[in-house]
Amino acid sequence: MTYYRTHNLGELRASNIGETVTLSGWVDTKRDLGGLTFIDLRDREGKTQIVFHTDIAEDSVVERAQKLKNESVIKVIGVVKERQSKNANIPTGDIEVFVTELEVLNNCDVLPFQVTGDENLSENVRLKYRYLDLRRPQMTRNLKMRHKMIMSIRNYMDERGFLDVDTPILTKSTPEGARDFLVPSRTNPGDFYALPQSPQLFKQLLMISGVERYFQIAKCFRDEDLRADRQPEFTQLDIEMSFVEQKDIMNEIEGLAKRVFKNVTGESADYEFPRMPYAEAMERFGSDKPDTRFGVELKDLMDIMATCGFKGFKSAVENGGIVKAIVAPGVAEQFSRKILTEYEDYAKTYFGAKGMAWIKLTEEGVNSPIAKFFTEEEMDAIIARTEAKVGDVIMIVADRAKVVYGALGAVRLKLGKELELINNDEFKFLWIVDFPMFEYDEEEQRYKAQHHPFTSIKDEDMQLFLDGEMDTVRTNSYDLVLNGSEIGGGSIRIFNPEIQSKVFEKLGLSKEEAKEKFGFFVDAFKYGAPPHGGLAFGIDRWLMVMLKEQSIRDVIPFPKTNKGQCLMTEAPSKVDDKQLEELYLDSTYNSEIV
Repeated sequence: MTYYRTHNLGELRASNIGETVTLSGWVDTKRDLGGLTFIDLRDREGKTQIVFHTDIAEDSVVERAQKLKNESVIKVIGVVKERQSKNANIPTGDIEVFVTELEVLNNCDVLPFQVTGDENLSENVRLKYRYLDLRRPQMTRNLKMRHKMIMSIRNYMDERGFLDVDTPILTKSTPEGARDFLVPSRTNPGDFYALPQSPQLFKQLLMISGVERYFQIAKCFRDEDLRADRQPEFTQLDIEMSFVEQKDIMNEIEGLAKRVFKNVTGESADYEFPRMPYAEAMERFGSDKPDTRFGVELKDLMDIMATCGFKGFKSAVENGGIVKAIVAPGVAEQFSRKILTEYEDYAKTYFGAKGMAWIKLTEEGVNSPIAKFFTEEEMDAIIARTEAKVGDVIMIVADRAKVVYGALGAVRLKLGKELELINNDEFKFLWIVDFPMFEYDEEEQRYKAQHHPFTSIKDEDMQLFLDGEMDTVRTNSYDLVLNGSEIGGGSIRIFNPEIQSKVFEKLGLSKEEAKEKFGFFVDAFKYGAPPHGGLAFGIDRWLMVMLKEQSIRDVIPFPKTNKGQCLMTEAPSKVDDKQLEELYLDSTYNSEIV
C-alpha cells in the first residue's frame, strides 16, 4: 500500500467486494451517461472499471470526471462492488469501483494518436512518440516478455555456474566483419575508440584468465545497413566456456533455449534439436538459416543442363556455376506472366542474379518461353527431378552458387509466405553446423572469415587449410535457427597462437598488421590458453521470433529507423564547432554533395 494505490489495476477480484481501495493510473476510455460516468483506468498490470455516480460521489467529483481526457493521470478512492454487466475479457471484469474521491495528478494534452484502439498507426509516428506507443497493450506485453526472457537467462546461467562479467564499451577498432562505430578521444588527439561489435576478444581473454564459464547481456554496435531484423545497436547474450568440445556447448545451449522458450511462449520444445551441415542447408534450402516449417526445397539440374540446348543454362555449368530449381505448388493458373515477372525481378535483387526461368505444367501440357530449347526427354527429366505435378510452376536459376542459393532461397521464402505454406503457430529449432572458414569477397578480391577469424578449423580439414585449399575448409561452428531466423551462433575457438597467426596470414594480414590489430590478443595466448568455445544469442531477434512480431523494433524499447535515426530524440544530430575543436576534429560534411 502506498499513498497512490492499494492495488494495481489488474488485481481486484470478486473477493474484494465491499473493500475501500485507492487506485492510480491513466484514463484509458471514458463513457458519459449524464450523472453516470464510466472510466476504464489502466496501468501496466491491466484495467479496472471505475464509476462516478451522483448518488455516491459529490457533484463536483462527477463534474471533474466528465471533463477528463484520455491518458490523463488520476488517483481515486472508492468502494469495490459487483459489476452488473460483467466483462469476461479482462481479469477484473467481475467488479467495478464506485469512486468517492478524485485527484487529477496530471492532465493530458491533445494526443497525436489514440493509445487504445488505433491499430493502424504509422511506424514513424509510433517511434516519434515512443513513450506513448509503449503504453499500448501489445508493447507493454513485449516489454514484460523481454524482462521475463532476460530473467530466465540470468537464472539459468547462475544455476549452471556461469559468472556475469561486463566488458568495455570503449575499445580498440579491430577488423571483425562489420564497420565499427568510432569515438574520437579528446585526451589522445587523433586516436579513436571503437564501440564493440561484440565482446568476442574479451570473452576469450576471460577464458585465458581462468573464468571458465562466462556470460553477459551485452550491448553491441555495428555500423551496417539496417533492415527489419537488424539495428545499429543491439543486445546480445554472450557466452563462453573453457575445457569443452562442440557437443558440450550445444547441449548446454539447448537446455538454455528450451528454458527461455518455455518461459516466454508457454510452449515446450521437448526434443533434441536437429543438426544440419551448412552444405546441406544451402543445397536444400538456399539458406544457412532455413525455415523448415514448409517444404519447397531446391533441386539440382546441373547434369541435365550440362548438355541441353539452352545456352544460358549450359554456359553456366561450363563456367563453374550451378543450376537449381524450386516448385511453386498449384499456382499455374493464378501465376500470370506479370506475376512471374515480379518473382523474377525479386530474384534479381539477390547477389545480381541475371534472371529466373519458369515452366508451367498445365492440363494442356508444358507452357514456358524456354520449352523450345529442350528435347522431350530433357523436359521429362526436369519434371521428374523436381517432382512437379500438373498445376505447378518450376522456377529455375543458373549462375554462380552464391547467386543461385541467394535468389532461390529468397524466392522460396516469398512463396512460403504468399502461398500460406507456413504454419505460423509452429516453432522449429534447428542447428546448422560445419560452416566454411572462408568466403571470397568479389568486391575486395580477397578471402574473409565467414564467422570471425578466431573460429577453429575441423581436425580433418586442417591439412587442407595448411595447403591453401581455402574454399573447402570447414570449422567447428554452429548456428541456432528458429523459424528461419538465426537467433544465435558460435564456435570452438582457436587457442593455438601459431594457428591463429596462420589464419591472419591467410586473410591477407601482414605480421605488422596482425600485431597492430590483434597483438595484445595473440600475446595472451602465449601464457597458457585453455581449449574454449562459446556462442552469442541476439536477444532482440530471438524475442521477435518467439512473440511472432514482424519487426525487431517492436521488441526494443527505444529503437532506430532503417536509416539509424531516433525519431524521438532526433539522433544522430549535429554538434557545435566547439565540441569538434575539443576533439581535434573538423566536419567535412557537404550537404550539397550528400
